[in-house]
Amino acid sequence: MTLARYIVRSSWVFLACLFVVVPMAIAGGDWNDDGIAWRPLKEGRAEAREQGKPLCLVIYTDWCPHCTNYSRVFHDAEIEKLSKNFVMVRLNQDSAKAAAAQYVPDGAYVPRTLFLDSQGKVDESIQAPRSKYIYFYDEHNPAQLRQAMKQAVQKLRPLSEAS
Repeated sequence: MTLARYIVRSSWVFLACLFVVVPMAIAGGDWNDDGIAWRPLKEGRAEAREQGKPLCLVIYTDWCPHCTNYSRVFHDAEIEKLSKNFVMVRLNQDSAKAAAAQYVPDGAYVPRTLFLDSQGKVDESIQAPRSKYIYFYDEHNPAQLRQAMKQAVQKLRPLSEAS
């Protein structure tokens, strides 16, 4: 076999593996479904109203590498614990375009994480410490999201729990 033919054959094998393995590895990420009680948007909004709990809304796509990285943040033990204070909602922007379009206070980038009161109003003051893409939390370090969740619990929890 000539070197050129070997390179072409190896390239095709590599590409075939890439198309099989990579989509499986990044298709939406691993959002810790066992540790976080994720809800669909409609169910989550109803649950938040009924229980008087704030809602944490994560908007993502399956193809986004930042979303895949960000999904790992939800494996953090403190994030898991803090999630119990919220109705946790994960919304795929591609499969729920109209719903996701309702939550674009500074653009339709992904991932973005918004905190809503129990009535479904976004609290735009709870944001990541950045000047642009202010609802995009650090995808590699859970500290920013932890801080935002703590802030949201303080601001958005029902008055009966505040005392």
